[in-house]
Amino acid sequence: MKTCSECKGKMKELRAKTPEGVGYKYFKCNKCKEEIVDMKQLHEVAQEYREMKKFHAKLSKWGMSLGLRIPKELVKRYNFKNNKEVTILPEEEGIKIIPI
Repeated sequence: MKTCSECKGKMKELRAKTPEGVGYKYFKCNKCKEEIVDMKQLHEVAQEYREMKKFHAKLSKWGMSLGLRIPKELVKRYNFKNNKEVTILPEEEGIKIIPI
């Protein structure tokens, strides 16, 4: 059983979920009610969020170029419009697409 770093009381392990439904464990002090999430648990929750944020798309040949279909959710979120230009910035691990 963990000991509270604030009051030295005993901590109980509990489970909860983020609003998006990602489950995690945390500890709550029975005495002062301090709550702690350990670093390993934080990293696991962060990884779940990264996975949730991923979108998959397929490249298609358009003439001599390749086209990318942007998922509907991203079109709405970033207010992309048909026939509007975007800026494409090359980055170390991929590209960034910015609506103009």
